[in-house]
Amino acid sequence: MGYKIVVNYDWCKACKLCAWACPTSAITSDEIGKPVTNENKCIGCLKCEKICPDMAIEIVSDENA
Repeated sequence: MGYKIVVNYDWCKACKLCAWACPTSAITSDEIGKPVTNENKCIGCLKCEKICPDMAIEIVSDENA
């Protein structure tokens, strides 16, 4: 089973905490700090979702995506 990384870019304030928290580098940041995702690397640990102060990230399983 895989995971889908859902980012609400309207809520994201480009703090880069999600990229910092991700143990597999499934989330990196672009030149202005917005999240760039690689769902093939996501293990569904939810660290990014939990650390986001703006609640802009949600991890869902592929079957629920």
